[in-house]
Amino acid sequence: MPNDTATLTPDSANADAMLQLDNQLCFALYSTSLAMTRLYKPLLDELGLTYPQYLVLLVLWEHDGLTVSALGERLFLDSGTLTPLLKRMEASGLVTRLRAVDDERRVHITLTPAGRVLKAQAAKIPGCVLSATQCAVPELVALTRQMQALRQRLAG
Repeated sequence: MPNDTATLTPDSANADAMLQLDNQLCFALYSTSLAMTRLYKPLLDELGLTYPQYLVLLVLWEHDGLTVSALGERLFLDSGTLTPLLKRMEASGLVTRLRAVDDERRVHITLTPAGRVLKAQAAKIPGCVLSATQCAVPELVALTRQMQALRQRLAG
């Protein structure tokens, strides 16, 4: 639990408080991310997916047929990270990769029937996550919006 009595300013009186682990936003985000990943792992194992594959599917379930670059922008991933992931998903039969005829540098990612079927199976995941957080829906919505706003501010 953060030290609520410390005002986190860079003066010498607060230097020790500023360097306490529990007062670090980065650690709160990191450790929460680890806990969230642990929560998702058994749910995604049932579907034969990794967390990054699940994120790709979430985007494609919203907008099938995106280019690799559009998918990367949506997921905040570069093509060097995304391309091997998509190749594995193609090998698993979840997506197809098709080069654009007019510009071979553009590759479109399309769900296969197997990739579409997983959407129905994944439908239970948000409810499991909601239950595990022990939060009300409005609280999670507000928290998600705060995190998105922080990400946007940090991205500059």
